[in-house]
Amino acid sequence: MEFLQPETWREALEAKRAHPDAVPINGGTDLMVELNFDRRRPEHILDLSMVPELGEWEPADGRLRVGAGVTYARLIAELGDRLPGLAIASRTVGSPQIRNRGTVGGNLGTASPAGDGLPPLYVSDAEIELASIDGMRRVPIQEFITGPKRNALRPDELIAAFLVREAEGPQQYAKIGTRNAMVIAVCSLGLGLAPERRSVAACIGSAGPTPIRAADAEAFMGGVLEEQGLWESPRALDDALLRRFGEMVELAARPISDVRGTAAYRSHAVGVLGERTLKWAWDEYRGGA
Repeated sequence: MEFLQPETWREALEAKRAHPDAVPINGGTDLMVELNFDRRRPEHILDLSMVPELGEWEPADGRLRVGAGVTYARLIAELGDRLPGLAIASRTVGSPQIRNRGTVGGNLGTASPAGDGLPPLYVSDAEIELASIDGMRRVPIQEFITGPKRNALRPDELIAAFLVREAEGPQQYAKIGTRNAMVIAVCSLGLGLAPERRSVAACIGSAGPTPIRAADAEAFMGGVLEEQGLWESPRALDDALLRRFGEMVELAARPISDVRGTAAYRSHAVGVLGERTLKWAWDEYRGGA
């Protein structure tokens, strides 16, 4: 096994071109587990932790461009007010030590349906910036993650950053697991309200081959809020309406049964999470309206 450690972005891209099989890491929190259990033994590891550009974030074209190497801990501390859904999800990732090393870029590279950072990115219609020696391209997250642990990266490309709008209203994230943190999600849900665009966004995690936008549930709730004038004059959502939203979220799930939970349990649980996160986000909106 050869360990490559470039110090500039150009060197990193050149190394990836020269060794297309190289596995990139920054925090290495996923790969190290696989190495420790001898599940994987790549010929080349490409350590990107010395590349300064990957640890930067900045406003760009009306959005935030967040480098793939920005850690969960920094997302919470520096971007929690701008990306609250992603910050909430980041707080559920591992221990403080893991959050100090792990990155959303790693979630994107791994492309696990259970990645905590992914539903908030889907809710915010994130774009993923990919780079190679030949240039850069941006791919919508729905097109970037193509299946369980599969993504649209080409052999010579690296993830440079993700681009996302700042939150336009309350955002929430919740997951079901044996405990709230330091455990992989049995299922999860990200939700966001965008009052100016009169829209509701919801994304299911760990209950399908990829994260899944609950499009019918989004359209239903957005329509109800608009028709009843609730954006302008918010009042508490009645239990039947919350239940219906949860049922529609549940219908969007495509879970499997495995050692962490049955398909039936996952379907039911994401519906409950839909009800809860909508209530939490709406109550926050009502309080600030």
